[in-house]
Amino acid sequence: MNLHVLISTLHEKNVIGDDQREVQRVDFDSRKVEQESLFVAVKGVQVDGHQFIDKAIEKGATTIVVEELPEKLEEHLTYIQVPDSAAALGLLAAEFFEHPSKQLQLVGVTGTNGKTTTVTLLHDLFSDLGYHCGLISTIENKIGKELIPATHTTPDAVSINALLAEMVEAGCEYAFMEVSSHAVDQKRISGLQFKGALFTNISHDHLDYHQTFKAYIMAKKGFFDQLGKNAFSLVNVDDRRGAVMVQNTASKIYRYALQNIADFKAKVLENSLLGLRMELDGHDFFGRLIGHFNAYNLLAVYATAVLLEEDKTEVLRALSGLKPAEGRFDATFFEKSKITGIVDYAHTPDALEKVLTTIKDTNSGNGQIVTVVGCGGDRDKEKRPKMAHIACKLSNQVILTSDNPRTEDPEQILKEMEAGVGPEYKKKVLVISDRRQAIKTAVRLANAKDIILIAGKGHEKYQEINGVKYPFDDKEILKEEFSD
Repeated sequence: MNLHVLISTLHEKNVIGDDQREVQRVDFDSRKVEQESLFVAVKGVQVDGHQFIDKAIEKGATTIVVEELPEKLEEHLTYIQVPDSAAALGLLAAEFFEHPSKQLQLVGVTGTNGKTTTVTLLHDLFSDLGYHCGLISTIENKIGKELIPATHTTPDAVSINALLAEMVEAGCEYAFMEVSSHAVDQKRISGLQFKGALFTNISHDHLDYHQTFKAYIMAKKGFFDQLGKNAFSLVNVDDRRGAVMVQNTASKIYRYALQNIADFKAKVLENSLLGLRMELDGHDFFGRLIGHFNAYNLLAVYATAVLLEEDKTEVLRALSGLKPAEGRFDATFFEKSKITGIVDYAHTPDALEKVLTTIKDTNSGNGQIVTVVGCGGDRDKEKRPKMAHIACKLSNQVILTSDNPRTEDPEQILKEMEAGVGPEYKKKVLVISDRRQAIKTAVRLANAKDIILIAGKGHEKYQEINGVKYPFDDKEILKEEFSD
């Protein structure tokens, strides 16, 4: 692509050198640079791309985008100075891949909990309705039925646009993606054109990154702030911050709720381990998902489909047959022992409380609840005692264990969790650092009609310890223990 055309998308820029050269790639990782690459020096959280300009040049970069010009400028190169290189990266990537988001109906979902379930349900619903769809989620990315492993909740700007371009090439009409607070803050969605944006809910999470809850809220809000007037916003107004999200948006605003006045309403009539019976937008509806939190997810998906002008009757038909996303209230009934095992990604206090409350509400057999839970290392430490307290309050037996300790000492993480265990709960708590052993112990403790919850990792197929990802699948290990 011609550089002059490529950089026409940048409103503020200072160009030094030839702007008519050809650009073969757009890169921000110096390790991926090839001949005639345009290298964007992004100031990241851990590293500053300006430190790798020389390496990018050695590997063949001929155009360098910077916030701060190097002291020495190479005469044969082109330098482009911008006020914000992260935002510029998104704009350049979108232009380089010919703005694939404009060729799709792109819908983004943000919030603390429910993102993965909601985008997965949207992808499955629209696929069932006969459309070719793309998916970008924590669990997996999809182009139609083709699976592509996911590495981040929201990929980097270059990867997003490359993936969306592949979706366009494959004939996709819709794309549904999770939008994390990190992605908004780091400008990874810069340059994308969204047809719609959803807000599920917000509770304390990622304070290790955002530092304050207000900053976390503002990051989420930033997604809605950048929407155009032809887009729609759909927000959960049962969460009091739903109204905050759309205070400055130019988009058309719609609201959904179970409790408050809204454009789209639902009411839970029956909640069991078989599913949810609801009054959904005035219609009697039964879905296979479980729990009040999934009532919100189903309502959001229904509302989105209606806003995308799908037939309500067809939407309800397709919605009734959808299954939950992998690792989200993923329940297995073990016939021989008469015990139910549930694997869930709940890794925040709010998510854990919702899952355990759902288990208690649907526990018609009066069995005991045995919860295995840990907290990730190198993440928000404030939630550790809260997670343990909630587990104790809503479970009959609790096993505190490792999650993904990453670079932290697992024993120290467990000590911080134990701080939330009040004296009245001490007798019901075991601390077992080895996660496999903790799951095994939970199975040994459980009796007929009991429910075992393995919380925190959900769909993940690994456990990260000191920078190494070891194979680990909660659901498979649970099945192995019951097969013995």
